[in-house]
Amino acid sequence: MDLSKDDRLPPFVEELTGTLGVHAQYVLHGNIRDLHLVRRRGRDRFYSLHDVLWNPLRTMGYEALVLCDQVTGFQVADVGESGARAAAAVDELLSGPREFPGQTAAQRQAVLEQLRNLTNGWAHRREGRRLSPLRVALVIDHASRILTDPSRLTPEERDFFLACLKLADEAEPLPPRKAPGVVPKGPGLFNPVIWLADGERDVPGWLIAGSERIRAVAVPEPDADERGTMARLLHERYERYAGHRSRDGSAPSDGTPATAPAGDHVGAGTGVNIGAGTGVDAEETARAVGAFARAASGLSLRAMEESVRLARSRGLPFAAMPDAVRIYRLGVEKNPWSRDEIRQRILRGEDPRNERSIPNRVLGQEAAVAMTLDILKRAALGLSGAQATSPGHRPRGVLFFAGPTGTGKTELAKAVASVLFDSDQAYLRFDMSEFSAAHSADRLVGAPPGYVGYEAGGELTSAVRENPFRVILFDEIEKADKGILDKFLQVLEDGRLTDGQGVTTYFSECVLIFTSNLGVQRTDRETGEREWIVEPGTPYKELETTVRDNVKKHFEQVIGRPELMNRIGGNVVVFDFISDDVAEQIFDLQVRNIQRQLAQGHQLVLRIEDKARRELLEYCTRDKWNGGRGIGMVLETHLINPLARELFAAPDLGPGTTVVVTDVREADSGRVDTRVVLKKGAADGGGTRLG
Repeated sequence: MDLSKDDRLPPFVEELTGTLGVHAQYVLHGNIRDLHLVRRRGRDRFYSLHDVLWNPLRTMGYEALVLCDQVTGFQVADVGESGARAAAAVDELLSGPREFPGQTAAQRQAVLEQLRNLTNGWAHRREGRRLSPLRVALVIDHASRILTDPSRLTPEERDFFLACLKLADEAEPLPPRKAPGVVPKGPGLFNPVIWLADGERDVPGWLIAGSERIRAVAVPEPDADERGTMARLLHERYERYAGHRSRDGSAPSDGTPATAPAGDHVGAGTGVNIGAGTGVDAEETARAVGAFARAASGLSLRAMEESVRLARSRGLPFAAMPDAVRIYRLGVEKNPWSRDEIRQRILRGEDPRNERSIPNRVLGQEAAVAMTLDILKRAALGLSGAQATSPGHRPRGVLFFAGPTGTGKTELAKAVASVLFDSDQAYLRFDMSEFSAAHSADRLVGAPPGYVGYEAGGELTSAVRENPFRVILFDEIEKADKGILDKFLQVLEDGRLTDGQGVTTYFSECVLIFTSNLGVQRTDRETGEREWIVEPGTPYKELETTVRDNVKKHFEQVIGRPELMNRIGGNVVVFDFISDDVAEQIFDLQVRNIQRQLAQGHQLVLRIEDKARRELLEYCTRDKWNGGRGIGMVLETHLINPLARELFAAPDLGPGTTVVVTDVREADSGRVDTRVVLKKGAADGGGTRLG
C-alpha cells in the first residue's frame, strides 16, 4: 500500500510510524481487535490491525512483520511477497525456541534473546560490499494475558519485564537501507516491539513510565463518521452480493461477502452514488445506510461487519440492518416492542373497565397514571429521545416517580411491568438502601478482576442479559452511593454497561423506573431533623412544582450530579397525597384482600359490621402522611392481629364458619381489642360484609 499525500491512515498508526526514530517499544491498547479505515487514492478501505500496521511500515523500508503470542510463539506474518522473501532471514534471527514466554527461567531467557535479536536486526546480509541489518517489526499479541495480575508481579514476571525495559533503553536505531551506489538518506529507525494490550494497565505501569523509549498509544473506538463510512462500504458489499445472486441464483464461491478479506476494496470516497446500478432509489439507500450507522452506535467496525453477516444468514434486507444490529447486541430475535401486542396491552391497561388496568390498580393518582401511560406509548412507538439528532441506544423508557410514601409508586411500577410484558418475571427491583456503600456498585455490575465475587458477575447486568425485555425498578434512588449514580448516567446516555469481566450489557429494550421521596421532606440544617415541605391538602399543581424543584436542587446542589437530572429530563412523575375518598377505597380493597385470603386458605367467611367498619376506617385514615401503606399497617395491628388471636384459640373451625367482627377498640395500654363472633354454617345475621 503505497501512501501518497492524499492518503489517510488511522491517527494511532500515524503516531506510531511518526515516532519510530525515538521509541523502541510501543504499547497499543484499546480497540485493537477491530477493523480500521484507510483512505487510499481517494477511496476508503478497511483493514485488520496487522495489515494497517504493516503497509506503512513496508513503505518505510521494513522487510518483515513478526508476530508472537503465547499459543503459536514467533512466526513471520503472511503479508505479501516482501515478507516471504525476508522469511529466511528472519528464521536466521529466530534460531532459538519459538515459544513465548516460557514458565522456566531458561525459557524466558531464550525469549529475551529472540527479542534482542529482532530489535538489533542481527542477521546481516551482504549487499554489494556492505552488511545490512534486517529491518523488522515485532508484534506481541495478547499482552494482557501474559501476567496473572499486573499489580502483583511474581519475581519471574518482574524480571522478564525489567529485561524488556532494559532492552528498550539499550536498543539503537538502525540506519536506512544501504543499496549499491546509493548514499543512505533519512533518519535511523528502531526495530519496534509492539505490545497489544486490552488496557494500558494490563502491563506493568513502570514499563511505560520507566523509559522514554517506550510509548503508550491508544486505539480509539470508531466515531460516528467512521461508522457512517463503514456502513456505506458494507452496503456496497451487500449490493454486490445481492447482484451476484440475482444473476445466477447462487451465493459467491467464498460464501457471504462478509467473509471476504478485510482489505478487499468495497467502496469509493465521499460523493459516490451508492445506489447506482442496483435499481434502488439513492435517497432510500442513503436513509438505510444512515439508519445502520446510527443503530451501530457504540459498536466496533468488526461488529458492524458481523451484523451484516448475521443479516445475510437470516435473509434480512439491508433496510432491516437496525434489526440485525439489535439481534447482534441482545442475542435474541424476538422483539415484543415491534409487535402489536404491546400496543393492545397498553390500550387495555388504560381502560378503566378492565379490573386489572393501571387506573384501577393505582388509585387517586390520575395525573401520574396519565403521564406514565403517555411515556409508555412513546416507548412502544420507539419515539423516546426522537428529538435528539442521534438518539443512540437509550432505554425504551425512563420514569422517575417522586412524591409522598405509600401513594402507589411501587405498585405503578409493577403495573407497568404487567401491562408491557404480561409477566411478573419481567419486573426486577433493586432497593437502593442496600447500595449506599462505596463498593456497592460491584453488586450491580460485578467486581473487577482480582476481587472476591469477580466470577459471579453483576446482579443487574446478568439479569438483563438473561432477559433484555424488562422493567427495572430502582427504589429510593436518593439512598444510592454516588458511584451507583455514575453507572446510571452511563445507562441513561448510552444504554449500556460493561461489567467487571468486560462483557457489555445493553439496556435499549428496558424500561427504567426510579422512585424517590425527594422533594417531600428536607433536613433542617440546625437540628438535623426531617421536616415536611408539602402536606396533605396541598393543591396538586403546587405540590408538583415544589417536588420537581426540590428534586432538581438535590441532584444539582446536594450530590452534584446535574447531568443525571438532565438525562431524566421531563420524565419526573409526581404523586399526590391520597384523599379521603381514595383512602376509603384503599381501605375497602385491602379488607377484601383479607377476606379473600381467609376464604382461600381456611374456607372462612369474614364479615365486618357497620360499627366496626367505621371504627376501623377512622383508625386507618387518621394519618394521611403514610398513604396506602399506612392503612395496611393499621389494618395489620387493628384487624389481622386480633383475628389471628381469636382464630388461633378457637377449638373447632369447620369449613364455612363465619367470622363476624362487631367492635374494634384501642385500650389505654395500646392493645387493640376486637370483638369477634364465630358462627358455624351458612353466613347469616346482620352487618355489612365487604367484598
